[in-house]
Amino acid sequence: MLPRWHILFGALFTFIIWLYAPETAILNLGLIFFASFIIDLDHYICGAMRTHSFHFGKIFYYHNEMGIKQHKEREKGIRKRGDFHFFHTIEFHILIAILSFFSISFFYFFIGMAFHSLLDLFWLLRHDFLYRREYFFFNWLRKRV
Repeated sequence: MLPRWHILFGALFTFIIWLYAPETAILNLGLIFFASFIIDLDHYICGAMRTHSFHFGKIFYYHNEMGIKQHKEREKGIRKRGDFHFFHTIEFHILIAILSFFSISFFYFFIGMAFHSLLDLFWLLRHDFLYRREYFFFNWLRKRV
């Protein structure tokens, strides 16, 4: 899912939370909104590593070309994993969930992250790309060693 959709749906989700729980602090609502799209930063980091550039345009072009390649591969029956995105792993989510026991800010950040991941999951299922993502850091690490 493109970041613009995460921002739009994140704003809508945050607004709905505010409607149902208006006593929620603005800072906490901001954390939910921010987390609903900022975990895509790992896409930027991966693109920067692949292109050897921090230029947003080059990274966007890289991801656009990878998307085109993925569609062509899928049409041919080729099903390969995509780039690894650490912030999208179960372990990272668990880490933030554990930290939420020590700071309420992490709890609200976790809510935004979980919402982001659910959006990604629905998008991947709808477009038959669920196989592209590695969800477990330790599984990815085991395959690399």
